[in-house]
Amino acid sequence: MSKEKNIDEIYMSRCLELAQQGRGTVAPNPMVGAVIVCDGKIIGEGFHRQFGKPHAEVNAINSVRDKEMLKQSTIYVSLEPCSHFGKTPPCCDLIISCGIPHVVVGIIDPFAKVKGRGIEKMKAAGIDVKTGVLEKECEKLNCRFMMFQKHHRPYIILKWAQSLDGYIDVIHSGEKSSKTPVCISNPLSHILVHKQRTEEAAILVGTNTALLDNPSLTVRSWSGKQPVRLILDRQNRLPETLKVKDGSCPTIIFTEKECMSKTNLTYVRLNFKENIIPQINAYLYKSQIQSVVVEGGHQLLQSYIDQGLWDESHVYIGNKWLGNGVSAPKLDDLPVKSQCLDDDTLLIFQNKLKK
Repeated sequence: MSKEKNIDEIYMSRCLELAQQGRGTVAPNPMVGAVIVCDGKIIGEGFHRQFGKPHAEVNAINSVRDKEMLKQSTIYVSLEPCSHFGKTPPCCDLIISCGIPHVVVGIIDPFAKVKGRGIEKMKAAGIDVKTGVLEKECEKLNCRFMMFQKHHRPYIILKWAQSLDGYIDVIHSGEKSSKTPVCISNPLSHILVHKQRTEEAAILVGTNTALLDNPSLTVRSWSGKQPVRLILDRQNRLPETLKVKDGSCPTIIFTEKECMSKTNLTYVRLNFKENIIPQINAYLYKSQIQSVVVEGGHQLLQSYIDQGLWDESHVYIGNKWLGNGVSAPKLDDLPVKSQCLDDDTLLIFQNKLKK
């Protein structure tokens, strides 16, 4: 590996570190970091902080005290600078107007309004542009954005907690059990689950989970953005007294019935005689919802697994035995990562055969 490539990767790694600081605040935009280097020294840095606000390149350029130095500098950016007017002006125009002679890009933006146009525009202006530096790492950082743009569906994360003997819940007798939901995972796992909710666009549960557990599906043990609540309710049988119908945050209920929507509660009709998962994905794509955490129950989770329509699975193994109950979903894959959370274990799976 050449010394030049080593240097490029070092600065691009810094771009990725910066970009991650926008996690949970920039969606549906991608996370992007930018670094400006002159004579072997970093003179400016920036990242995309919030949706609708200045992009990484703008923040990096604004951080440079002596703007004349830009004319002898290289700007590293983890994603191709935009070339269109959106919430903000085109970043490639700003780079050109500042006279920056060299640009190093991690990955080309798959968004249809960009997709190489920013690079072409900068090259046409006489700028030396290099692409593909730490390409895999840059794509992994924005896997949600990439999935959404390339495959027109949200990034799907399956999540559940199971006991040491492989159960996710006790057996409830009847629809309205008086039992409280069994708690399998520990407080540290609980905090991590709420942190994840702030980083994803939506959270989905089935009818029985909403009815029997009466979850609020809100962010409580972490600070951040509230995901959209998604509920399956084919027959529209969920009572108005449930927490998911309290109107406290945007909620979408998928049903086959004709129902009247109201503030923060939207009913969406699906054809339940056909496969509903592609229908849900199509609706979420149309609604610009880039990621969804599917939290249960067993039947819903297993349906996503059986159809290969998932990207990650987060399985929390609690330190307790239930003896019997509702079996956990079955995955054929091996975990790619494990994490100890006190006496719990988090296993993370990735779908190698995703659709």
